[in-house]
Formats: sequence, C-alpha cells, structure tokens
Amino acid sequence: MQLEKVFALHWAKLYPVYLKKVVAKGRSQDELDAVIQWLTGYTAADLRALEQGDVDLRAFFAQAPAFNPNAHLVTGTVCGVRVEDVADPLMRQIRQLDKLLDELGKGRALGKILRA
Repeated sequence: MQLEKVFALHWAKLYPVYLKKVVAKGRSQDELDAVIQWLTGYTAADLRALEQGDVDLRAFFAQAPAFNPNAHLVTGTVCGVRVEDVADPLMRQIRQLDKLLDELGKGRALGKILRA
C-alpha cells in the first residue's frame, strides 16, 4: 500500500479495527484508549469525537495535542519492519501505534507498554 493511501485512512474506520483486535486478545477499550492517549495526548472524549468525525491518519497525528516525547522508546518490529528505522515521520508514528497495540494484544503489562 502506498504511503498516501495509508495516510488517507479514516480514523473512524480504523479505530473499530483496533478495538476488535485488542478485545479479541482479552484486552479492554479502556486499555486501548490509554495506549492511544499516552502516544498522542488525546483524551477519552477526544477519541469518542474522532470516532464520529472524518479525520484521516495524517490529520489524526498532525492534530495530536501532545505527541509523547518518549515515543522514541517504542522500538521493535511490526510486520517485519523495524519501527525505529522508518524514514517517514508520519509512517513512524503510525508504526509506533501499531507496535504499542501489538504489545497490548500480546498481554504485556500496560505500565511496560507505556514505557513507565
């Protein structure tokens, strides 16, 4: 998939996919939201509003209230790609979120996922 197609994905369509993935692995929506909030600075209310909106991934990350300064600590591979080696800054942010959600789905403790 070309980067522009990925960036054009709508958050309102992607969030339910993320939710289904983590719930299937025995995690909760609150935990999913905590991970997203830690990375982006959005509040729970912000996330509910975004679910109803028409925001694509480019805007979702560009408008993030406070992208976490410790996001660089999110390392490892997602789909065979090392997160820290992704050159495009927006794609790196998307991969960081993917990596955090993978860790959530694998049962890692929330404190460790949030690099606490």
